[in-house]
Amino acid sequence: MVEEVQMTVEDAIEYVRNEVKVGDVLEISYNRIYAPGDVLGFTEEDEETGEGFRVGLQLNGEILNQAVEIDFKEIADDLIEMRHINDEKELIIEIL
Repeated sequence: MVEEVQMTVEDAIEYVRNEVKVGDVLEISYNRIYAPGDVLGFTEEDEETGEGFRVGLQLNGEILNQAVEIDFKEIADDLIEMRHINDEKELIIEIL
């Protein structure tokens, strides 16, 4: 079942923090970038370095298949949409 919701950036980040688990598929669209991948892990904010909440993804692609870490603090202004897919559901989050 596919569900679509609208959220603010802050609510979407909280959703990722609380609902997305390692091994789930998370597809993130920001600026002109589309990053679909399997979640490898999470890194909380770091006050010393100023880095925000980060998600590690193993990108799914035929040409590019690598691990990346996406910092939500850096992409917050450009975040357009996210799709969270797990065994139970598929949720599309449109950013307001």
